[in-house]
Amino acid sequence: MAGRDYSVVEKHLAELAAEGEARLQAGTSALDVVEFTVAEMESCGMYVAGKGSAPNTAGYVELDASIMDGASREAGAVAAIVGVVNPISVARGVLRATPHVMLAGQGALAFAKLEGFELVEDPDNYYVLPVGIYEHEIHEQKHGTVGAVALDTHGGLAAATSTGGTLGKLEGRIGDSPLIGPGTWADDDVAISFTGTGEHIIRSGGAISIAHKVAAGATVATAIDEVLAEIERLGGDAGVIVATADGRIEMAYNSDGMKRAAVSSSSPVYATTFD
Repeated sequence: MAGRDYSVVEKHLAELAAEGEARLQAGTSALDVVEFTVAEMESCGMYVAGKGSAPNTAGYVELDASIMDGASREAGAVAAIVGVVNPISVARGVLRATPHVMLAGQGALAFAKLEGFELVEDPDNYYVLPVGIYEHEIHEQKHGTVGAVALDTHGGLAAATSTGGTLGKLEGRIGDSPLIGPGTWADDDVAISFTGTGEHIIRSGGAISIAHKVAAGATVATAIDEVLAEIERLGGDAGVIVATADGRIEMAYNSDGMKRAAVSSSSPVYATTFD
């Protein structure tokens, strides 16, 4: 993988980070910014989320997403939803318009239709990978997830995560990405989004395990290292992005690489995969 050229994706990530920074500086909430950023990644087709997702073994695309506001602990998620352009926005809708945290399957789609979210008009021609095709330069890994974390000018933290799931997954399979706790978490101290093999992330506790370790006094870096080590011990690989209430950014992984970008008031935009 180290010989691959990820410059196009890295450029796109850098542009999204810069746009997110501009919105935060203008006073936009962290929750709005993480939704915007993830929705852009879902719509472009360059990632294993939204348009870039591959079909399951039954031949159609199922999508998962979740979003969480740190200050209020409000959260929304959709799992195994079919035929929506931006599952992260539907997840935000669940947060905003229902008393629930997660909607799944046909119920999630019915909610998306009721609320007027954009639908995929022609699934056979919308997604990057046609049915039955699992080899593509963008999809060289068996799994992939997009996520964003942010700290706004009001001190609010938020996190969002979205995925099309593992390539060739069984119909109805749900990983960590739509799960508040393992895949996505935000509170007063940290905002966290995970990527990797979802089954192992779930079994390790994932994002909320990091948050609990930080709350107990561990440094963010130590907490990340311990959870990634547990995921590896269980047989999986993962990557994680974390924003903290004091403006620090941590990004780590135990896989071959992780496409990522970051920016803060103390450091310019940068994007990388292996460094």
